[in-house]
Amino acid sequence: MLDSIDKVVLAIADVLYQPWCVPLLLIAGGILFTIRTGFMQVRFFGESIRVVKEKPHEGGISSFGALMVSTASRVGTGNIIGVSTAIILGGEGAIFWMWITAFLGGATAFVESTLAQIYKKRNPDGSSYGGPAFYMHQALHARWLGVIFSFLIIFTYAVGYNMLAAYNLQSTFAAFSFYKEGTTPMIIGIILAVLFAIIVLGGAKRLVHVTGVLVPVMGVAYVAVAIIVLVMNASNIPAMFGRIFSSAFDFKAIFGGFAGSCLMFGLKRGLYSNEAGMGSAPNAAATADVSHPAKQGLVQMLSVFIDTLLICTATALMCMSTNVMPKGYVMDDGSANAAGFVQDSIGSTLGSFGPIFIAVAMSLFAFTTLIGNYSYCEGCLKFILKREPSPGLLLVFRLVAAGLVFVGAIASAGLVWDTADLAQGLMVITNVPSILILGGVAIKCFKDYEKQKKAGVNPEFKAADIGLKQKTDFWN
Repeated sequence: MLDSIDKVVLAIADVLYQPWCVPLLLIAGGILFTIRTGFMQVRFFGESIRVVKEKPHEGGISSFGALMVSTASRVGTGNIIGVSTAIILGGEGAIFWMWITAFLGGATAFVESTLAQIYKKRNPDGSSYGGPAFYMHQALHARWLGVIFSFLIIFTYAVGYNMLAAYNLQSTFAAFSFYKEGTTPMIIGIILAVLFAIIVLGGAKRLVHVTGVLVPVMGVAYVAVAIIVLVMNASNIPAMFGRIFSSAFDFKAIFGGFAGSCLMFGLKRGLYSNEAGMGSAPNAAATADVSHPAKQGLVQMLSVFIDTLLICTATALMCMSTNVMPKGYVMDDGSANAAGFVQDSIGSTLGSFGPIFIAVAMSLFAFTTLIGNYSYCEGCLKFILKREPSPGLLLVFRLVAAGLVFVGAIASAGLVWDTADLAQGLMVITNVPSILILGGVAIKCFKDYEKQKKAGVNPEFKAADIGLKQKTDFWN
């Protein structure tokens, strides 16, 4: 039964990742937004760091709080297992294309999150909520498209990504002697599902608190260990970069088998990791209390860089600087023993501490991923219903989400990866065309921000200043 489902899922995903579909939308969209903002990823990188430090009004969610929720979703098991899978199956050049995806994706993340801020809605207590479903409804006058997108977010995050996070975590423990196939995944799945249920039943404020503590701690510790491994293998660094670039520009190999190429794996796993263009982070961006929408756009651009250019790169360089070769980790069924590759790589340098550290890091990464992912789902349920979900419905929804975490832990690698690829691809082909149509509004907003910064004032936004005629809850 599950094999049949996986075949259907894989067939649809293969169509989505043809060069003319998801890859074209992501790359062309990223290039367009990069040019129209004058390479704002470079020019405004320092400003994005400054904006994160700003304080909200009393009771509001800060830019840092929104950054931590979105980063909790972005920074997760994909930063370890996803990167490892890309190297094993796509070659070391996949890392270069992951970098390119992140750089271009920074501009895309800015546009989608700025739009989410412009069209965000007001709660009775004065706080805000929103996301792509709302700018599809308000700006494109297509509520039906917003409903479809809301279903896709729930499918992607509560089903695809959370199942994958649970699977990736339990696979990490296969390196230990106590691991028993069938039994250990079930035990890990039960523990994860129970912890996940405790957090989501506690509500959004507990979520922001937990992610605000765990994300910075685990990120700093992980990068620190990666740097130690890199320094201890310094003699291998020149050859490592040589392999990355020679593989990245082997165009004969890339276009001879695009589906399995380093470019495609770099794009797929880069998207899985940083989510730029998918329309997920704008749901967190819309909750931030800021004086100008572009501020949260800059914050979400920074989140993409933290995820891919920092955390993913840490994994890639940590693995490739060792003498452990990725080709030996292709399984008989064509899948990757990604956890084994990472653990053996770090273990070759740090001994028995290595696999233990990766297991601990994966536990923290997976947990923050699970709750960060789920944070996007309840708002989408509210949009679909056009009202607050009843307490009974919300309880069922949360318990089903917890149950899917358990299912992911005991599912097969092929099914969870293919489901995640399919789900994220569907989000891209729904969201990116929408922001391409509405991109002009975000660009005008960015130029308004840039103009005020040059004038030496703290930017404050008014919809009329950019000729926006639609009524908004916050900016009129």
